[in-house]
Amino acid sequence: MLILGFDYPDDCYFDLENDMWCRAVGDGRFQVGVSAFGVKISGNYFYMCRPKSVGTELEQGKTMGVVELSKTVVTIKTPVSGTVVGINGALEDKPELINQDPYGQGWIAEIRASDWERDRAQLAHGAALADLAERRMRLEPVDDWIKP
Repeated sequence: MLILGFDYPDDCYFDLENDMWCRAVGDGRFQVGVSAFGVKISGNYFYMCRPKSVGTELEQGKTMGVVELSKTVVTIKTPVSGTVVGINGALEDKPELINQDPYGQGWIAEIRASDWERDRAQLAHGAALADLAERRMRLEPVDDWIKP
């Protein structure tokens, strides 16, 4: 679905506060990445992406890694709690994939969810996503969207 010109795929759940997404890939696993809106407001290309290593336990909304933009390093937050079971090795050589294809080749990590039902309640999806995203983009100052 397009919301104010930004792509929000129907098969993804979104953490609008942190501009992250997750998508079920089977067997309790979820790919996660930066939303197209998050890519746009970063204002720069991603020069480095360093997710937490395989085996790391993560809690929803907590740091899952760091990305480097042209003049800053920013933490990225996981939209789903669980264990890192894979990372996108393609980002080592081509972190710009996050910019070019955020919902495809630009995914960052794969996480085996520890409590998807709890986490899902905190994420936006479908019609609720459209309402929340549009309100957020229209009403909040841009400076409030970017959190170190």
